Amino acid sequence: MLKAFANLFEVKETRNKILFTFFVILLFRIGSYLPVPGVNASALKAEDSGLFSIFNTFAGGALQHFSVFAMGIMPYITASIVIQLMQMDVIPTLTEWSKQGEVGHKKTQKLTRILAIILAFIQSLVMSYGFNNAYKGLVKNPSITGFITIAVVLTAGTALLLWLGDLVSQYGVGNGVSIIILAGIIARLPQGFIQVYEGKIKDAENLTIAIIKVLIVVIIVIAIIMSVVYVQEALRKIPIQYSQARSGRKMLGARSTFLPLKVNGAGVIPVIFAVAFLQLPRTITIFWHSEKVKQIASYFDLTHWLGITLYIALIIAFTYFYVMVQVNPEKMSDNLRKQGSFVPGIRPGKETEKYITKVLYRLTFVGSIFLAIIAILPTVFATLAKLPTSVQIGGTSLLIVVSVALETVKQLNTQLTERHYTGFMQKKSRIR
Repeated sequence: MLKAFANLFEVKETRNKILFTFFVILLFRIGSYLPVPGVNASALKAEDSGLFSIFNTFAGGALQHFSVFAMGIMPYITASIVIQLMQMDVIPTLTEWSKQGEVGHKKTQKLTRILAIILAFIQSLVMSYGFNNAYKGLVKNPSITGFITIAVVLTAGTALLLWLGDLVSQYGVGNGVSIIILAGIIARLPQGFIQVYEGKIKDAENLTIAIIKVLIVVIIVIAIIMSVVYVQEALRKIPIQYSQARSGRKMLGARSTFLPLKVNGAGVIPVIFAVAFLQLPRTITIFWHSEKVKQIASYFDLTHWLGITLYIALIIAFTYFYVMVQVNPEKMSDNLRKQGSFVPGIRPGKETEKYITKVLYRLTFVGSIFLAIIAILPTVFATLAKLPTSVQIGGTSLLIVVSVALETVKQLNTQLTERHYTGFMQKKSRIR
């Protein structure tokens, strides 16, 4: 393990990418503490519950400080949801882009970022106005000019985060947007530990019982990490038969391989989408301050049974949606047919498409239930043990951290493998 970690820094290219990623994370953390001009962030210090806590976690505590990165990249996530929904044969142009490969992907990404900036400005206006009504004294100059100024600064912060994320994707390690979310969650971990210590251990009447409760939560966290790793790496291998294979000018006989389908093909995206979707009711109700409206808003918190139920339903729905968008059975079947391959016992073409779709539905059912359980399990146990909110949302946070970490490690392994392969070829050329 230590040797593998040391190998990462032996290769100059990989070392530079890792150091660049850490540098971007450092900039993100510094920006999380830079206050927006004209805002009294101390008005939000006491708020750390429900969906506010989730958004604050994704932003690395920037929302609680109402810093320039307070919006985080949630507008980009919302824009991604909208664009992908529009690609489902709603807008023909976007549907056509989804079929154009890398060129269409670049067009879609550009449009997503433009929409994200527009949404960031709108959400910034809504958030600053609504938060100022909810937390008196937050905005020092509650005028149209004051709110627009704050919205421009927050929008610029989101645009800067997206740019930093792109830089990480190009010159660093892993997916830039995911790395920023990961950095924000990890930055909040020490505060969570402090809250658990102060709330459950420091002044506990029965120290033994308090420690046992915390240990149970730790065991649950370890179990979640192990299960996430297992399911994220789990594959369903569909056997594939090639009628003829070519090696240079020679025609080889039939050969077999397999088509790998992940049990959780959607990764952690459905959880992030579900959190973004749950933001809408809370954002709407923040403009009204009657007790009735506050009660309705509380139903959408993850501490309420209705909020948890809706959260589970959204995770399952978004899992099916995202898998079917990313893994297209029709295109997969068509590619197999063009390559002269087939699934044994299944006719090429439409029958193969139906078979792959059937397998995908079964895998997605298992993956969606797994995501939902992992997302709510710590919330349920932490609520029963009366632990802080930062621990109650631990399932969502752990899921994101482990998933992003696995993908980043895979990318690093791939880079090292390519580097060693290139080095071998260069050495072979020098010998010749």
